[in-house]
Amino acid sequence: MNGPLILVWHYLRHHRYKTTILVLSIMLTLYLPVTIYMLVSDYQSRLTARAEATPIIVGPKGNRFDLVFHALYFRVKPPSGLTMDEVATIRSSGLAQPIPLHGMFTARGSSIVGTSIEYFEFRNLSVTQGDFFTILGDCVLGANVARKLKLTPGDYLMSDPTNVFDISGEYPLNMRVCGILEKNDTADDEAVFVDIKTSWIIQGLGHGHQDVTQVTDEGVLLKKEKGNVVASAALMHYMEITPDNINTFHFHGQLDQFPLTGLICVPNDQKSAILLAGRYQGSQTSLQLLEPAKVVRELFSLIFKIKRFFDANVWLISISTTLLLVLVVLLSQRLRQREMTTMFYLGCSRGIIWKLQACELGIIFIFSLILAGILTYTTMLYAPYWINILFANMN
Repeated sequence: MNGPLILVWHYLRHHRYKTTILVLSIMLTLYLPVTIYMLVSDYQSRLTARAEATPIIVGPKGNRFDLVFHALYFRVKPPSGLTMDEVATIRSSGLAQPIPLHGMFTARGSSIVGTSIEYFEFRNLSVTQGDFFTILGDCVLGANVARKLKLTPGDYLMSDPTNVFDISGEYPLNMRVCGILEKNDTADDEAVFVDIKTSWIIQGLGHGHQDVTQVTDEGVLLKKEKGNVVASAALMHYMEITPDNINTFHFHGQLDQFPLTGLICVPNDQKSAILLAGRYQGSQTSLQLLEPAKVVRELFSLIFKIKRFFDANVWLISISTTLLLVLVVLLSQRLRQREMTTMFYLGCSRGIIWKLQACELGIIFIFSLILAGILTYTTMLYAPYWINILFANMN
């Protein structure tokens, strides 16, 4: 380290508070616009990638954004009107593979997604522990859900009650954890997956009963005769599906009329996608077919119009901060005028004096740049986690 740098370094150490304030001011001026730009770009690429990986979504007519974000992130609740018979209709057409979605409930705050095994193949999801669900009552946890709740295969997870005063409809179901998904930094990490029929059981469309031939409680039995047993509504509905009672579970009504909240369609080819889209055009159908990529691009076009105001605000703040820094440097030079005069009398040329000041500003700027880089890297490192938290808290 040569003479001028030694002098500058000791000066900055001596005036550590002023140096710290200058470093932090420049660091924030560099960090905010760069990080915001990178976060928005990362957010857009992740959102667009998941949308582009989902060819078609079918659901009730209504808000397009609600339907797409429900199918992609399992949070926003779309309007009712989609039933299971649409799956059979699309499958019989031979144009696409339908993947049903039923997302009306939660388990300890995480969305319960009723679907079929094809969903995991479609999203290229694999399990790190256990296996996929095979029977009623099994559930597969996303990586973040398993980590947050500290659950492993063989543990149990209770669904959240939607109405504690409803004693005749929905019953919380104690689900057995059968597998843990591999982490993939998407909304799948924040969900609990079950078979579509399990989600209907949680909704109260299916249930199991005690064996009425073994019931001795007179408050439950209304009538018991030879070969005929009549039980009251007090007969207990099971809240846990076990090998002993799984055969007692049944559904009331026709399965093809049971509700869905979304439907992902994977067309065979582009021609099939066009033919399928034609079936949902016009006012004669209560359903709509959407291409998630187009909907997300439309959403971003609206967001970026608003983002221009935030960009202008950031640049105005950056400019004002820069002007303040210039003012601080000029005032500092004014206050150090006697110091510079003394150095000049000691034999330092004006070029050396300007070199000292340039080194001082250069060191401050380098430290600010390093801190801004470290902070930006840390922010981007945890960006996927915070983006998933953002969508996990969407209502």
